Amino acid sequence: MKEPELKTAPGTETAPEQNTVKEKEGNYYVYLLLCSDGSYYCGYTDDPERRLAVHNAGKGAKYTRSRRPCTLVYTERFGTKHEAMSREYYLKKLSHREREALVKTGLPGAGSTVRN
Repeated sequence: MKEPELKTAPGTETAPEQNTVKEKEGNYYVYLLLCSDGSYYCGYTDDPERRLAVHNAGKGAKYTRSRRPCTLVYTERFGTKHEAMSREYYLKKLSHREREALVKTGLPGAGSTVRN
């Protein structure tokens, strides 16, 4: 007997291996680094301490290479990579003063006037 053909909604076709891969849920972080020139760098990762070491080794973002050493001054934890990336996008729109307020208070919405 012939097996039934698997059908998908139009526009949602993906390779079979993509259907079985599931994003791991758990620890994703948005982080702020204070660079040696006083500027802030924002990124996301699954391991903030390891990522800080990569930045300080000169193998991280191009922005931080000439601004070492960097100090990890703020993190927020999320359950999914998507949530962390969305928050990173939002934090990158903040002004220097707004990022400073966030670091000083430690409150996720502190000093924020940016609209999505």
